[in-house]
Amino acid sequence: MSDLPQIRSWGMTRAAADERFAERLDARELATLPLARGLGRSYGDSSLPPPDHAAVLNTTLADRILAWDDQTGLLRAEAGLSLRELNRLWLFAGGPGDDGSGRTPRWFTPVTPGTQFVTLGGMVASDVHGKNHHVAGCYGQHVRELVVRVADGRVITCNREQHADLFRATLGGMGLTGHVLEVEVQMERAPTPWILGETLKVPNIDAYMDALEESARDWPMTVGWIDCLTPGEGMGRGLLNRGRWAKPDEAPSHTPKAKPSITFPFVVPSGLVNKWTMRAFCALYYHKSFRRLTRGVVHPESFFYPLDAIRHWNRAYGHRGFTQFQCVLPRSAGKAAARRFLEALTASGGASFLCVIKDCGPEGEGMLSFPMEGISIAVDLPITPGIQALVDGLNEVVIADGGRIYLTKDTFTRPEHYARMDPRLPAFNAVRDVWDPGRHFRSAQSVRMLGDAGATAQITDEGARA
Repeated sequence: MSDLPQIRSWGMTRAAADERFAERLDARELATLPLARGLGRSYGDSSLPPPDHAAVLNTTLADRILAWDDQTGLLRAEAGLSLRELNRLWLFAGGPGDDGSGRTPRWFTPVTPGTQFVTLGGMVASDVHGKNHHVAGCYGQHVRELVVRVADGRVITCNREQHADLFRATLGGMGLTGHVLEVEVQMERAPTPWILGETLKVPNIDAYMDALEESARDWPMTVGWIDCLTPGEGMGRGLLNRGRWAKPDEAPSHTPKAKPSITFPFVVPSGLVNKWTMRAFCALYYHKSFRRLTRGVVHPESFFYPLDAIRHWNRAYGHRGFTQFQCVLPRSAGKAAARRFLEALTASGGASFLCVIKDCGPEGEGMLSFPMEGISIAVDLPITPGIQALVDGLNEVVIADGGRIYLTKDTFTRPEHYARMDPRLPAFNAVRDVWDPGRHFRSAQSVRMLGDAGATAQITDEGARA
């Protein structure tokens, strides 16, 4: 047994690791570490160290704001700065000149994932997408410039004109091109800090798909929960949420405060998470409202980050943990692709509290960025003895429809499946061959899925001093 402490992914995957903090190491020590890690919200093994190098670089103390333009919203910050801190400073506090009325224009990240407990570096590495992908694309679309420490120790500034290959490979590159040190990103101006939203209750997956397509024409933010356990005509019944920033004459006259949270107190015994408890939960959640359509102004955290209200909610899946299977199915596969996926899930015995479907716009510029034009389906799955076979079966369905999976959520995809899903992988590896031929930057996921072998650091004295 290793004497090192264990770190965990959000899905409870564990690894023994020496977690070192960026502020406490000199340049040479920093450059020898193969993987940077932020707040650890990736679900699988992408932020866990490779088996042969049990050390990770924690970036959360490297969180300074380096430059801010209050007129244009251009932000430059260290990669360890969290989205939660950005929201505190510019959404809830309002920034300079806020009068507390709630009507001062606010600044918000142009793209946000489903949690605010992420760092800017993590958002770049995953090239995160959100409820507005069909209008705003991925986070990387709004990134202007990156500063990256590459394998020979040099600190490289890259953007769309300078070292463009490194820039594109780092967006969605899962930290495999180097340590992201600084991020320059264009923030979005919001008229108020409130969201005007609607929730539409739909009877099945076919109605959901029609409503999602219709909503995307008029609403910049769309996402929905569906019941993936009810068979027959009710399969895929759900609640579709759609929203936009509330205008000053629609919003409350006060500034919203950050919402309080509760903590899930203990790890639930794994046997309590089963298809019967999940089916009961899905029925209760679907019937929580008797109205077909509800409309109103909601708190931004309730809209963007509903699960953040419960700290450590991952404990609900038990000691064995869980994985999230998230895939994108292209528009060319047709609306029936969603039903085929759900039928394959239930036929294989898959059961989940959480099944989320979002609309996706065109593919981004990141070389391994996840979305493509179509729909994204995310399903939380408890880890059981049959989980590998379940994931294998779902991957075959995704491959047949021309889709792919989200690396940030993956724990069990086989390398041969991923190679069939993503024809961009050889081009990504070619960029790594230029900047990191010895595969210094690795993770447990890259060893598992990409076959990355161990390497010695290629650090020069000049690079370490950079």
